Amino acid sequence: MGLCDALASDYHYPSPRRAALLLARSGVMDLAAAWALVSSGPARMLGLQDRGDLAAGKRADMVIIEKQSERVAATLSGGRVSYMSGDIAARFIG
Repeated sequence: MGLCDALASDYHYPSPRRAALLLARSGVMDLAAAWALVSSGPARMLGLQDRGDLAAGKRADMVIIEKQSERVAATLSGGRVSYMSGDIAARFIG
């Protein structure tokens, strides 16, 4: 309905990811729109112009989610790997 500009949490870090996935799974919005509420939405609300989406000259923060399990497989912060596990880690290490 366009009534929410951002989803964020300073307490429970898994909550925004879970909220975006629930919005998409329930059909309220597609995953891209739901994910924007936890990525570009908070960045825009806080005036952080160097992050929030993937574009040249921005921080290159990314969360990679496994399709089947919906678990976080890897994260990149400032373009550098900050976390990696499971199959995606095996591809890089193996």
